[in-house]
Amino acid sequence: MDCGSGGVGASGSGGDHDSSDLSRRKKPYHRHTAHQIQRLESMFKECPHPDEKQRLHLSRELGLAPRQIKFWFQNRRTQMKAQHERADNSALRAENDKIRCENIAIREALKNVICPSCGGPPVTEDSYFDDQKMRMENAQLKEELDRVSSIAAKYIGRPISQLPPVQPVHISSLDIRMASFDGYGVGAGPSLDLDLLPGSSSSMPNLPFQPVVISDMDKSLMSDIAANAMEELLRLLQTNEPLWIKSTNDGKDVLNLESYERIFPKPNNTHFKSPNIRVEASRDSGVVIMNGLALVDMFMDSNKWVELFPTIVSIAKTIEVVSPGMLGTHSGSLQLMYEELQVLSPLVPTREFYTLRYCQQIEQGLWAIVNVSYDLPQFASQCRSHRLPSGCLIQDMPNGYSKVTWLEHVEIEDKTPIHRLYRDLVHSGSAFGAERWLTTLQRMCERFACLMVSSTSTRDLGGVIPSPEGRRSMMKLAQRMVNNFCTSVGTSNSHRSTTLSGSNEVGVRVTVHKSSDPGQPNGIVLSAATTFWLPVSPQNVFNFFKDERTRPQWDVLSSGNAVQEVAHIANGSHPGNCISVLRAFNTSHNNMLILQESCIDSSGSLVVYCPVDLPAINVAMSGEDPSYIPLLPSGFTITPDGHLEQGDGASTSSSTGHGRSSGGSLITVAFQILVSSLPSAKLNLDSVTTVNNLIGTTVQQIKAALNGPSS
Repeated sequence: MDCGSGGVGASGSGGDHDSSDLSRRKKPYHRHTAHQIQRLESMFKECPHPDEKQRLHLSRELGLAPRQIKFWFQNRRTQMKAQHERADNSALRAENDKIRCENIAIREALKNVICPSCGGPPVTEDSYFDDQKMRMENAQLKEELDRVSSIAAKYIGRPISQLPPVQPVHISSLDIRMASFDGYGVGAGPSLDLDLLPGSSSSMPNLPFQPVVISDMDKSLMSDIAANAMEELLRLLQTNEPLWIKSTNDGKDVLNLESYERIFPKPNNTHFKSPNIRVEASRDSGVVIMNGLALVDMFMDSNKWVELFPTIVSIAKTIEVVSPGMLGTHSGSLQLMYEELQVLSPLVPTREFYTLRYCQQIEQGLWAIVNVSYDLPQFASQCRSHRLPSGCLIQDMPNGYSKVTWLEHVEIEDKTPIHRLYRDLVHSGSAFGAERWLTTLQRMCERFACLMVSSTSTRDLGGVIPSPEGRRSMMKLAQRMVNNFCTSVGTSNSHRSTTLSGSNEVGVRVTVHKSSDPGQPNGIVLSAATTFWLPVSPQNVFNFFKDERTRPQWDVLSSGNAVQEVAHIANGSHPGNCISVLRAFNTSHNNMLILQESCIDSSGSLVVYCPVDLPAINVAMSGEDPSYIPLLPSGFTITPDGHLEQGDGASTSSSTGHGRSSGGSLITVAFQILVSSLPSAKLNLDSVTTVNNLIGTTVQQIKAALNGPSS
């Protein structure tokens, strides 16, 4: 200790050097006052490079050392230079992105270059050799025709060239064309003669979406529309009063149209100039078990979008990628999409939208996706729905969760009045509203989370499914079953249908299509559906259909035999969200099991089931690919009827339907039947009568079991 202190006192120069190093390391930070900064900033604007005299004058005026003045101006010039460089870099990056997009567009355009005179590919420099090749092929074909004609003449008495021309196949006004879902809409496959079904329409629906040519001017306009829509969406999502007020009936957010029109004035008050225009606006928020990046990826992919919302989205296709966004992220991505939305009932028409979908990352962990209608001239007459800026705000939360705030805002022109059973539900905005989107998203995200779980529960599975792979395979099989069911029930424009008279005022809607997918039985499939009302709460109706003990009361095909659950997979937090494998007792079909999935949220519920033979179930339970197991599902959809009676009926996105004070339930019954395994078979009266009687008997048994009206 003495040695250390003596050293410091003995060497003055060394001590001064050490103390200066120490003071340099521990020099206190000096923060300028607001007045000093303001004066320095004003001087910097006048003269960024002050000389020594000006610096000395400032130091006296502000009470600072000349070196402090000098260093402040040096730092400020460096800061200003960095700001200019960042601005230049941003401008160059934007210009680079624009050039890259134009490059991609030009490359795509070159792939589709056609000859303006003949519509074929452009003539190459080797056209002479192409002509010679075609002449040689024509000569060979002519020789082949002469040879076949001489052979045919021996059998039919005259050359084949004298045969009458083949007449085009006449499609009567009662034909139904096969639906094809593998490209751009309805395929031109063979037709089914439905002369037994009166009331079919002869006009085929137009293709819902077709390839379009979009110019650079169109893309610039789309970008402007999307940017303005994003600004409006963010303000609507992040503002409460005066834009949104709480409903006194159910506590939901209601858009104040006067405030909206004042804050967001439009050239026209409505998109369609018709007295039948209705405006639907709704907003809801909730937490989902999926991170923001995964949600954004699914929302910006049209195929994943359909998989995520099979009960709402019947068709979704990306028509054009206007801007791909930043590399490695969807921020800035802009797409032109076609979308068809549905309610799972034959009584509610679908809604078509041609929309711009634009994604933007607001900040770290915060994303916004906006949808807004874009009018294409060639499709203007088809769409009677116009989507005002709608979409969602996605905020990352800890542990892989996200908070999602959803907004739906549309203008609708009803071509025909909504059926009285669904009038309250549709006109209230609940049928296509934000709550339905959000609760479906929450339920599907829980399902995906359960699909990713590697551990298995013996209690849940009953010891039947041996591995996590088998569990995932069963869940994929059940999801495909639900998707197939939703497609068969919906009123998509790609379906042709007719309505038969039935035991109730609604009747039975029938569609026919040719099935050739690996995951469906090959042949002609008849789909039939009807909807009826019961004065029973949706929760009680759902429990009735889900409980295997009450199944003999409504399942006509079980002949009153009891069923037992032999396997059970939970795919959500609600006990009603599950997959079951059922076995019927005392039946002659001991090798047949029933695969069933039930799902429920506050917007409604589903119970879908399908007979599957025992070997196919074993394939799925063992973890093998279930894609080729044929499924032909039937089932029920249960929806609140929209009547709010006593109480305020307040509900949140986390409720399951029983939180409402509802007047009753809207139940849709749907069956699918394989009419024939021959693709060329024709529908006969027996098949129609069978499915009509099956639905009628099922409806009567449901009403009897739930004490509903008999007719």
